[in-house]
Amino acid sequence: MVVKKKTVKVEAVVLDPEKRQKLRASLSVGGGDEKISQVAQTLQEFLMLTDPVQQIQLVKKAGSLLEVLSEEEGHGSLLQSCLHTLALVYTSLQAKNPLRRASASALGSVPVWMQDQTVGCLTLCLAHCLSSHSPDQYPHLVDSVNSCLDGFPLGERCIHSLLPEVLKFLQRALDEYLHQNSGLAGRHVAQAQLMHSCLAAVKASMLVVQRSQEPITSTLEAGQPHCTLEITLSGLLDCYTHILTDEEFVQTVQSTAGMAVVLLIRSVMASRDGVAAVVSGLLLGSEQGCDTAPQWLRQGCAGLYASGRPAGVCLYLCHGALAMLGWRDVTQSPDREQLLLLVPNTLLALDTSIKEASTAMVVARVLTLWSSAALESLQGEQPCPPALHLSLQGGSELQGRLLEHVYAHWEHPLDGVRHQTRSLFRNLLLLHQKTNPSVSDPTKDPYISELTRSLLGLEWHMRGKYGSLGCLVELLGAGYLLELEPLLPSCLLGLMGDQNLAPYASDLLERLFVSHRAQLAGEVGTAGAEEGRGVTEGWIESWHHTWVAPLLQVLCRARLDQTTYILDYFLPKLLRCSPSSLGHMVQALQDRPPCSAGPPGSRGAVGALMTCLRAARAQGMVQSSEEGLWGGLVPLSLLRQALVHKHDQVRMDALGLVCESHRSTEVLTSQEMELIRHFLPSSLNSQSPGVRQQTVSLLKKLLGRVKDSGQVLQKRLAQERDQDQGKKDQHTLGTYKGFLRWLCESLLEVLLPGASFSTCLTALHLLGLLAQLFTFSTGPDVFALGEVVTRAHAQNVLCCVANNFLEVKQLASALLRQLPPSAVGLQDPDRMQSLLQAALDLSTSTKPFDSVTAAHLLNMLLHQPTLSQALQRCAQEQGLTFRPPVQLPPQASEALVLEINTLAVVSLLLECLKSEVLRAEDSLLLAAASYPLYGRAHCITAALQTLPTGSLTMPSHWRSLVAELISVCYRMSDVVSPVVQSSSPEGLIPMDTESETSAGLQRILQEIQPRDSNDFFTSPRELNPQTVDRQTVDRQTVDRQTVDRQTVDRQTVDPQTVDRQTVDPQTVDPQTVDPQTGQEERTPAEPSQEPQQDPTGGGESYRVTAQMVLVCCWRSMKEVSMLLGQLCQSLPLLTPDPPPDTPPNQGLITEEQVEGVGLYFRQQLLQSRHRGAFELAYVGFVRLTDMLCRSGSQTLQQLPACWLTEVLQEVKSSDPASKLCATRRSAGIPFYIQALLSSEPKLSSCSLLKMTMRELTALAMPAPHRDTDHTTVPQVHALNILRALYRDTRLGENIVPFVSEGMQAAVLGFTSPVWAVRNSSTLLFSTLITRIFGVKKGKDEHSKKNRMTGREFFTRFPALYPFLLSQLGEVALSVDSDSGQVRLHPSLFLLLLVLGRLYPSPMDGSSSPLGLAPFMPFIIRCGRSAVYRTREMAARALVPFVMVTQVPSTIHTLLEDLPLQSGPRTQQNHIHGTLLQVLFLLRSFQTDTHRPQPGAGNIMEALRPRMWLASRHNQCVVTRGAFLDVLGTLCGPVAGPLTDSELRELRKESLAILLASELVTSDPAPTPAGPLDPGTTQYLLSLARLAVGSSVEAPQLWGAPPGAPWGCPQLLGCLLRCPHYEVRELALEGVVRRLEREAGETRGPPGLDEDTVSTLTSLALHETHPLCLAKVLQVLSALGMTSDLQWRDGMLTLTQGEVLEKVLLLTQGSAHSVELHCAALTLASRLVVQLSTTDPQGVCALALQGSWGALVSRCCSEEQPVEVKLMAAEVLVNATPSLLTSPALPLGLALTVSLWRGLFTLLQDEDQDVRDTASDFISNVPTHLLSSDEACASVSPPVALDLGVGLLCQLFQVWGQVPAGILTLADWLLGEAEEQTDSAEPSGLDEEEFLFEKGDLNLWGEPVQWVQVLHKHLEALSRGQDLGQFQAELLRLQARAETQTLASQQALRALPALPQFSSTIEHARLALKEQRASLALDVLASVT
Repeated sequence: MVVKKKTVKVEAVVLDPEKRQKLRASLSVGGGDEKISQVAQTLQEFLMLTDPVQQIQLVKKAGSLLEVLSEEEGHGSLLQSCLHTLALVYTSLQAKNPLRRASASALGSVPVWMQDQTVGCLTLCLAHCLSSHSPDQYPHLVDSVNSCLDGFPLGERCIHSLLPEVLKFLQRALDEYLHQNSGLAGRHVAQAQLMHSCLAAVKASMLVVQRSQEPITSTLEAGQPHCTLEITLSGLLDCYTHILTDEEFVQTVQSTAGMAVVLLIRSVMASRDGVAAVVSGLLLGSEQGCDTAPQWLRQGCAGLYASGRPAGVCLYLCHGALAMLGWRDVTQSPDREQLLLLVPNTLLALDTSIKEASTAMVVARVLTLWSSAALESLQGEQPCPPALHLSLQGGSELQGRLLEHVYAHWEHPLDGVRHQTRSLFRNLLLLHQKTNPSVSDPTKDPYISELTRSLLGLEWHMRGKYGSLGCLVELLGAGYLLELEPLLPSCLLGLMGDQNLAPYASDLLERLFVSHRAQLAGEVGTAGAEEGRGVTEGWIESWHHTWVAPLLQVLCRARLDQTTYILDYFLPKLLRCSPSSLGHMVQALQDRPPCSAGPPGSRGAVGALMTCLRAARAQGMVQSSEEGLWGGLVPLSLLRQALVHKHDQVRMDALGLVCESHRSTEVLTSQEMELIRHFLPSSLNSQSPGVRQQTVSLLKKLLGRVKDSGQVLQKRLAQERDQDQGKKDQHTLGTYKGFLRWLCESLLEVLLPGASFSTCLTALHLLGLLAQLFTFSTGPDVFALGEVVTRAHAQNVLCCVANNFLEVKQLASALLRQLPPSAVGLQDPDRMQSLLQAALDLSTSTKPFDSVTAAHLLNMLLHQPTLSQALQRCAQEQGLTFRPPVQLPPQASEALVLEINTLAVVSLLLECLKSEVLRAEDSLLLAAASYPLYGRAHCITAALQTLPTGSLTMPSHWRSLVAELISVCYRMSDVVSPVVQSSSPEGLIPMDTESETSAGLQRILQEIQPRDSNDFFTSPRELNPQTVDRQTVDRQTVDRQTVDRQTVDRQTVDPQTVDRQTVDPQTVDPQTVDPQTGQEERTPAEPSQEPQQDPTGGGESYRVTAQMVLVCCWRSMKEVSMLLGQLCQSLPLLTPDPPPDTPPNQGLITEEQVEGVGLYFRQQLLQSRHRGAFELAYVGFVRLTDMLCRSGSQTLQQLPACWLTEVLQEVKSSDPASKLCATRRSAGIPFYIQALLSSEPKLSSCSLLKMTMRELTALAMPAPHRDTDHTTVPQVHALNILRALYRDTRLGENIVPFVSEGMQAAVLGFTSPVWAVRNSSTLLFSTLITRIFGVKKGKDEHSKKNRMTGREFFTRFPALYPFLLSQLGEVALSVDSDSGQVRLHPSLFLLLLVLGRLYPSPMDGSSSPLGLAPFMPFIIRCGRSAVYRTREMAARALVPFVMVTQVPSTIHTLLEDLPLQSGPRTQQNHIHGTLLQVLFLLRSFQTDTHRPQPGAGNIMEALRPRMWLASRHNQCVVTRGAFLDVLGTLCGPVAGPLTDSELRELRKESLAILLASELVTSDPAPTPAGPLDPGTTQYLLSLARLAVGSSVEAPQLWGAPPGAPWGCPQLLGCLLRCPHYEVRELALEGVVRRLEREAGETRGPPGLDEDTVSTLTSLALHETHPLCLAKVLQVLSALGMTSDLQWRDGMLTLTQGEVLEKVLLLTQGSAHSVELHCAALTLASRLVVQLSTTDPQGVCALALQGSWGALVSRCCSEEQPVEVKLMAAEVLVNATPSLLTSPALPLGLALTVSLWRGLFTLLQDEDQDVRDTASDFISNVPTHLLSSDEACASVSPPVALDLGVGLLCQLFQVWGQVPAGILTLADWLLGEAEEQTDSAEPSGLDEEEFLFEKGDLNLWGEPVQWVQVLHKHLEALSRGQDLGQFQAELLRLQARAETQTLASQQALRALPALPQFSSTIEHARLALKEQRASLALDVLASVT
């Protein structure tokens, strides 16, 4: 992509008149040479001009004239004046101005003899500039100094001559900046500008010192007393020191200051070794070794030696030392060697003290810089000192610590830290290689080999592993890694499904296959010269086998979601590396069987082929032509199948293959256009947002090709060179036009009423692309599409504005403005009037989404010139006196039309809103019922959003309007704020609608008052029971007195989900209120039963519900907030003293108004209780704060800091009269502080955030004196605010430094005796866990993806190490179960939860001071707790603190602590805790790839004497079960710490224990009916798990003979007969898993013995537990797939019919259990298929099959659970070949057609999985019924629906039932399931209206498309058919259709005007009903 170069702004020289006159006078002096006079005349002309371009030309001309002057010609004052003029121009301009560069070029090109004179002039001008003391000029002067040293030799000489003055000026500038910085607190913009200026000054001083080394050295060596240069340099050093030690400066400035300090030291000291010694002393904070430094230098560095200096000082000095001191080709003296080794040790010490992520970034960058410097020191010719050599090689202590740093930071949240860590690792490898030159082959290096194995053994979820392995590939080559890990390519491809890991895995894969290819080619020789030879083919085939074969395997068999990123990241890289591999891929995929679809959910060979071809097509490897698509690589039929494939990604890949091209001008072939026609109709309705987005994006590329290639063809036609080619081009343009017309028509025709959201969205997006790329005009252009658009099409687009989805509204509104005006018809005054009236009516609707529709309609009308007249007519009809503020002049521009119309619309809406607010102040109930205020406000906000506020032409009108808007907003807020600010806005209004209770609504509203104090604990407000009906009081006061405040908060009506609640079904009478007394006029004890009239005089009664009142209030607050935020953010500020460059009188909002809006937001956020209200007020407040920090007003810039200080002070106060809400998680207070802090720029010093966090963390910490209710309120506020701040993603990594303090506050807060503090601490703790460990990355909460290594955790949060250790020690002392008392420390769970989130990394070393060993004794002691959950958490938390190599010895130690026999002092809690710790350690050991060899630790010696714990000698079943779990883990199939011989012995002993247990012996186990001891069920489950492992999962490991695949049948039978359902369920789950595994391995399930089968069939008939019964039926279904089962009930053998009857009865009665219902239906279906095959004509079979068919049809209905519908779809798919398509009709016609109807219903289901499963029936249809393209195809549900209806019509012909088929389909077409309504009743007008009702929830199903499909196939089926014998049935259907048509038309006429907006759902329903009837009449007329 070509990026246009940014144009540099050229400014002319602007001098004050006096100076310009003096220059012109000096240039007018005569007497000079002619050439000099020409120069002077040129410069005079230059001074007269104002055009900068002409000035540049004249300056260049003057420079060329000066260049040719000879020394004889160049004397006199005139030359001096010319040079002075050029010098003055040079110093007057900005650095980047081209005119300045031209001046420098002119001055620099003077002859040698003139250079001294030129330098003198330039020095004089620069000295005059430097003498300026105006701080405003400092940035310009700094730029001037820099430009003099930027490739300008004369300027550099000038700086040298003015060296003291220049340095003095830079010191003065820095002093001024330091002084200004102290007074800019809170002014972020000014502070950022100051930081930029300060950085420029520091860089300039460094540049001056660097370029003036010789003058500085000579001046200092002269040794003059009181040397000015020494004083100046000392002042500069003081400035640098101040910057380094002041944490308010940004890190960029501090880092530069660190370099400046080192540069200054290097410049003033002659000895290099002395420089190293001084810098080392600075790093160590010691003056020792600095004797060689001058005294003034040591004094200047005194601030850097201070012990209290910030930690960052060392960091920036290290950076300066590495950057400013050379390390290549330098003799490494002891001082330099010491400094080089001191830098990394200093940086590594900072790892435990830094907090900010930005500082960690600097540390990582400096460490990488150090490693580069160390490499440079080794690459020089000078020998490396031995000590340095040893320290830098692998295995040294320094290398170990650096590797630990790498391992601790390679998972850092910042990408930059991870990148620097990877670079550091690479440099460490190179350092090791350089220090070991004797090892020629790196693969033979034991250090490298061990490091490689360790990295390969790490978990793949660690992102740092990939970059480190990439470094090893670069060093060692891919072949070495492939030898160690042959399955590495497959493993990495398997990781490509994870979005977080895919980029890292793809980068490593690219390094690997590129390196491997180069290695293989290098082994063969010159691979490029032997490309076609056999030896080359051999190595390329080997490469294909390694890399391409695993790729194709993954593409064909992996799930689609796992292969998405292979296409994005991996495949293009592979094809770029080896383009010739495409042919191999295509051939390999086409060689696969055509029907090989792969596992469920995979794309199969077809999808893989599309993926490969699409990637190649995007790379430009294959081209399309008319002769054949892409070189004939893929047949057209295969591509057609892929375009309608069931899987979304396959369709997208095929579409990408068609649409994407390497050239945008590639001509679109007719085949490609035909493929788009085949693809588009069935792909518009996609539920997946990603698929819709890809479809639009790919078709945009295709349309772009049409446009670009069409333009090329038109240009070629205009040239008229080749006549034959011209005919082809003309034909191509004709096909383009036809294709675009088809596309436009197709998209417009799907936008019918009732179209799904996804169809509307996709079609509107594509239509928008057509409007963007082409045009909807009606001109002669080839690409003009205006003629296609009809008024009906435009009407359909207009109807989309009424859609409930906002995005559809937006797209439709934008499209309407681009359609032909004649089609839209807004020029018609009546149509304009009706639309405007509809918009105004919708703006007062009680349905919130109607106001959004109104806003879009109004915005659409704003562009119409005749809107003002329509507004006046609408106002007159409503009785309003309204005149537009400004009349539209003739021939007005579009911008002026928009401005005047917006002004008029906002004015009218404002007038209406003022009158409605006035009435709402009298009756809020009436307002909520008839004219909720939020609609008008929303329309005003939307209208203002479209207005270009920066270029308004009528500012006076807008200022008065803005003032009125703000005033009305305040009044609106005053009306509704009593509800949202009440203590319980959701609970005070009764949620009922009976008219007898409505009398109390008005009184309740009068009772609501904002709870303005925190005395809610002691004085709750109650209603007066004497004036409110008792039932109402009971319903209210129970809620208000017993429900906790936090519970009420959880029951808050969510504005996003409130539409699911029932509202407003009945009429409720509002009570009229006397405005003088505020009392009701009628006694509520006798409520009127008659409808109450509108007190304003109207005759309509109003329906009021509590939800309507509440929604009216919080939405009004929302709109007020959004409107005020919009005004402040978008309107220009009216400042009293505008800057000179600002046009006058353009501001529209004053500072006072902005500050008033801010105070309003403060009140709302701090006092609102309703979450919807303060959350949306927060949105508006964020807009305001963004405007404040960017405004030019100093007063407004300081407001956030002022407001923040005030609210923090109020939070800290414990005044009971405070208005802050202490419940509801502090309500809006956290939002208020969030908005203030988020406005602070991230790259600033974040002073407000740091101050706030310090205040809040101190307030959140418990203190001894805080023990009263009043003093806990500030602590609760602090905890709640901290939680919100830690959750705020906009604060980013700036909040991380305060995580440690927040964690301490949360843990300590849990010890508070106050419940509110503990609750807030719990919420804060949960937030911190997410902030530390990230969002959940897997289903398993304890997976390592959701955890962190202990080293990384304590490195990032070092303050938590001593805190957690001390807290854990305190907790461990309280855990003692020996006393028999349960003592539970409040912080125990939190501590164990945090520690349990850590895990050990095998890469961790032992040199860090943050060792994990001190935690272990405390955690082990926590295992003795009397609380079960505590013991379990302690066991989980112990795992991360034990290295994998120490696990066997730790397990041995724990086992040794267990008793050898039972005794009176045996503590079972202690035993259980120890066993749990052993169990968790074993599981962690087995999953670790770094585990040592089996046999370590002598575990068997400690385990064998304690086997009694698993036997009956142990009376505690809990510990017995825990020991059995340990045995099961050790004896399982995963390798553990025991040897094979020990395992065999242990399994034998475990089996003996198992056979002697209660499960097998005749001793009765405790039955569920009797009392169970605690832990009995868990013990039996432990026995069952051990038994399942030995008999089901891995019986061969337990010594089972080869002929017994299920192990010991006795054990399995005992498990299945166990009286405890948990045991049976566990056993059955094991059997199901085994059967599924065997089925997945494409081999039949192993046969069960006869007794087990008998047990299973008996269980199927007598099992009572639903889950167990479902598992039994699943097992029997799997076993019955391969053989006929003998069903037995005791001694009785059942027939298939009897079994089917029982299973059907079970299915019909199992609706309460979805799993059981599905399992029974599956088994019944298999039995029906078998029965229909063995006894197709049996009477019993027919009856049972009828019952089964009715059951399946019922399971297909839309109200069924998804699991049931999925099972029904699978049943119908499996029954397709044998039942649905059988020519013999085994089920009869009626039942078969019923099943087909159910299948079609499933194909239109809302759930995509149901539709996809149902569409698989096409694969099971006999091939003779389908075409060759459709056979074995996997098609999308819309295509399957179309094919299915067509197939059913074909089957009617096969069955000889065409007349019956026509009647059936006609019945379907009319809608047989709909209830016919009486035509005399207006449908839908009297139905209950629900506040948030959006109609049917099926967002995918489109009845219109279903009707069209039916009509198409019914018309084809009925063509030429004679149904004379069915005349009566035809007449009945025809009469029904006519009746339906008439009723629909009458109902449509009865709807109000423009029913698309006022009655959208009803209009769509009636239109569909009419269409059904009319289409049915057409078909019936053709066959009558």
